[in-house]
Amino acid sequence: MRDGQLHRAADLGRRLGVSTRTIWRDMATLSGSGIPIEGERGVGYVLRAPVSLPPMALNRDEFEALRLGMILVATSEDTTLAAAARSLRGKIGAVTPQGMQDDGADTFVYSSPEAAASARHLATLRRALREHLFLDLTLTGQDESMRVRPLHLEYWGRLWTLTSWSENGNKFISLRVDLIAKIALSGGAFLPEPGKTLDDFLEHFTAAH
Repeated sequence: MRDGQLHRAADLGRRLGVSTRTIWRDMATLSGSGIPIEGERGVGYVLRAPVSLPPMALNRDEFEALRLGMILVATSEDTTLAAAARSLRGKIGAVTPQGMQDDGADTFVYSSPEAAASARHLATLRRALREHLFLDLTLTGQDESMRVRPLHLEYWGRLWTLTSWSENGNKFISLRVDLIAKIALSGGAFLPEPGKTLDDFLEHFTAAH
């Protein structure tokens, strides 16, 4: 199924020498385990490109950093990434060598009120960045909204910031995500324009400093 094409359960069953009902059951099991299989009975199944990493060796400190990172994301208010982190934690735990097993204790997790306040917006911001969608934002204490082109989201250990091109001010701006009161995907998608891209911002920032 790595070809990305739609495969019918009947065809898979004939090729593997099993019943169609077995294919239905196995597809449900694979999908439930986090494998990106989409489809349904009577239509067929397709495997969306998974992210596969080559085998790698981690030392204890690297493994601890990975584990704590997963715990931090799993306890965040970004429900999509939190669910993904819990799934990833289970997968990694299943292949972790004896003596380095995750004991399930969510200790040594640090955050901040600002990071917690930002979490409710992160899923929307990630989608807007991924799909190049305009955002209408209203900041805390302000009545007027602004339309921006989101360019870059960054975490500073305590604060999340969003670098954007402001359609209202016709300039680059950097906003604290925790100070966003309202956010909406509006105006559809935008195409990169000279002078309004992340590369342009970085060039401008470098020249100013």
